[in-house]
Amino acid sequence: MFKAIQLNQTADKKTDARLVDMDDAALPDAASHPVTVDVAYSTLNFKDALAITGKGAVVRSWPLVPGIDLAGTVAQSSHADWKPGDQVVVTGWGMGENFWGGLTQRQRVQAGWLLKIPAPFTPRSAMVIATAGFTAALCVMALRKHGLQPGDGEVLVTGAAGGVGSIAVALLAKLGYTVVASTGRASEADYLQRLGAARIIDRKTLSEPGKPLQKETWAGVVDSVGSHTLANACAASRFNGAVAACGLAQGGDFPSTVMPFILRGVTLYGINSVFVPNAQRAEAWALMAAHLDAALLDSLATEIGLSEAIAYAPKLLAGEVRGRTVVNTAR
Repeated sequence: MFKAIQLNQTADKKTDARLVDMDDAALPDAASHPVTVDVAYSTLNFKDALAITGKGAVVRSWPLVPGIDLAGTVAQSSHADWKPGDQVVVTGWGMGENFWGGLTQRQRVQAGWLLKIPAPFTPRSAMVIATAGFTAALCVMALRKHGLQPGDGEVLVTGAAGGVGSIAVALLAKLGYTVVASTGRASEADYLQRLGAARIIDRKTLSEPGKPLQKETWAGVVDSVGSHTLANACAASRFNGAVAACGLAQGGDFPSTVMPFILRGVTLYGINSVFVPNAQRAEAWALMAAHLDAALLDSLATEIGLSEAIAYAPKLLAGEVRGRTVVNTAR
């Protein structure tokens, strides 16, 4: 027997989230999911919190074990690429949406979803990174491939105290970029400066409707907020600037014009971390392995137990959580 969070839909279409006992017979079919993982750590992300609380249309299959990330050790495998004892990480691929996910002590997954955890990371540090860090790395990779170099100018990171933002700030700073962190929490200024932010700005300067074309300010942008924030970031990007958009914490709308794109040649990159080829995943993890150290990652993390995740989800949605939330499945 093992413990897992299970979501069910009630007769009135509400979400019922409970910590339950399961056995292997309840797991996904081994023919399509041939690798069984003893999950050591998972995470609690914005999407997971929406699923657990029922406040977003995340869950597409009922019942469901939520959790878009997991890390642990292969317990059983009928696939040639994986053997018992392998330390593995899974992010995305529809886990926690269409497929059972990581908020459990044991899970069966498809063989093509797995990556070996690269040194020096452990299952815990891999979950400090997880989807949020992987997404941040994809954003940074997009900016670098665009041609953005350290010294080209300031790089804006919105939602900087959140999971994606924190790792984006840390990774960009380690790579030598001048990072400006936007946050609505003035109390997090010291935290963001420790991650490497050169200066902090109040998110209110970006979150209201603004002019369609503004003073050239940002050489690059990592945006996890969307809506007016993304529109203003584009409007204030420099000539030939690049904006990597990966989230919608403020909203899914994009109240902008074509002016930044046709008058300044700004490029907007859309970043989706769910369905990314494994070669690109490995590149992103290698980038983080080379530039994120264990002590820095530990400073990003708040650890909770699996038994605490349901109650913790509303806090994350309310913006009360800093950095990354790691879920220790043994607790």
